[in-house]
Amino acid sequence: MVIEETSLKIGLPKKTESICPECKEVIPAKIMEEDGKVIMKKNCKEHGMIESVVWSDKDLYLKAEKHAYDGSGVDNPYIEDAERCPFDCGLCDIHKSYTCLANVDLTNRCNLNCPICFANANTQGYVYEPSYEQIVEMLKTLRSEEPVPTPAVQFSGGEPTVHPDFFKVIKKASELGFSQIQIATNGIKLAKDEKFAEKCVKAGLHTIYLQFDGLKEENYVQARGRDLLDIKKKAIENCRKIEPNPLSTVLVPTIVNTINDDQVGDILDFAIKHRDVVRGVNYQPVAFTGRIEKEQRVKQRYTLSDLAIDLEEQTGYLDRSDFYPVPFVASISKLVSVVKDDPKIAFTSHPHCGLASYLVIGDDGEVRPITDFVEVEGLMKEMERKADEWDTFLRKAAMKIGSKLKTEKGRRKSLLKNFNKYFGDYLKDEELPGGLTLAEILRDMLTKGDKDAVGEFVWRTMFVGGMHFQDDYNYDIERVKRCVIHYATPDGRIIPFCAYNGGPTYREEVEKKFSVPLDEWREDR
Repeated sequence: MVIEETSLKIGLPKKTESICPECKEVIPAKIMEEDGKVIMKKNCKEHGMIESVVWSDKDLYLKAEKHAYDGSGVDNPYIEDAERCPFDCGLCDIHKSYTCLANVDLTNRCNLNCPICFANANTQGYVYEPSYEQIVEMLKTLRSEEPVPTPAVQFSGGEPTVHPDFFKVIKKASELGFSQIQIATNGIKLAKDEKFAEKCVKAGLHTIYLQFDGLKEENYVQARGRDLLDIKKKAIENCRKIEPNPLSTVLVPTIVNTINDDQVGDILDFAIKHRDVVRGVNYQPVAFTGRIEKEQRVKQRYTLSDLAIDLEEQTGYLDRSDFYPVPFVASISKLVSVVKDDPKIAFTSHPHCGLASYLVIGDDGEVRPITDFVEVEGLMKEMERKADEWDTFLRKAAMKIGSKLKTEKGRRKSLLKNFNKYFGDYLKDEELPGGLTLAEILRDMLTKGDKDAVGEFVWRTMFVGGMHFQDDYNYDIERVKRCVIHYATPDGRIIPFCAYNGGPTYREEVEKKFSVPLDEWREDR
């Protein structure tokens, strides 16, 4: 089984390992409560005491870690006999997860020149742009991961759409069997070329992750050097035009305290208004790159609990209690793996990496969280109990159950017997607002196919969540070990997101190894 009891230390205070933002050395750290907040404190012998707010609300922090699971890692690690995280990335044999979503940077070039960007080609003085052949090898490495080949890939950058083989790369990812293919984009090409979204879909793209800083012009002028709000709206409009279904779009706002934290509710309302094309909002609390003065860092720090609280205060339909950490849904994967006798993707990230919920939207526009309809905590616990029962004691019976679940009658009987009380009347023939039938979604997850079932669920609901990537000030090595979002590199490695962009900064190492000087690149073209 690919899901295990967590080895994390639960509760406060606790000890962990972190890094010094100055010298990057691994140093002891303590996570504790102060004035209702969760604080990380660490002391470097050379650079002194460093502290940072990890979560602004202790109760939400403790709730999240109640739902922690560990994965069992990959069966074919790139690095065996690893000694210390995060200096042996590859993936290594002490990593506790496999790749749920892979990032592949196509280039560090961009069609914007944002004042806040530190990684673009103009700033760095070199161009990192893997060839088509290198990208294909990276994709093959991801698909060869065991026991679960990487199911989802997101092409990023820089701006991935400027890569000369962009559509060719998308098509190859589709041919290699990725069930979810995404791009992280600023939306400029989508806005300026009305056929661009259509070309993306024909190549095999599933989802646009659209950089979306807010609903005020000044947000873009300050962060990007120009007003881009109309371009974002035009990109969404062009994604809407795709037939027979719009190109699925997720808004990705980077939230900075005192800059755009007052807009998290408005951004979600905007997404709901455009729900025929926008499938979710994935907020990203700011991760500070490079050196930053303590006063500014304290002022602008924004955490996942800030997000949950702000959404409660800025909307009339969400409560902070509606949010759960990413590994909360690991029980679904565990049950499906047993029933189908085949390991499935499991979101066994660290419980403090992200929070999420789903909204159900009626035809009349009424918005309610999924927790209004489903007793989610009881359902997940029951799924875990059944998975353990069938896997440990009734293995053969579980296979029979799996066979029975292939029939309409068998599915309904099994679901009613095991999970009825968590859905109430909605497990029967009634529909939720918007036509969502939870019974159909659940039984399809257990029988027909994960991609189809999850896809149907996403199209009928609105995802709202946050993923807080680490920086050198709040860096927790226990989070790195459990990362499920990884980068593939041209030298055959797979590196956790927070190790690639922070800590020992593998990004700089990889890009310099496979780049050419900017002037040389310009001459060649």
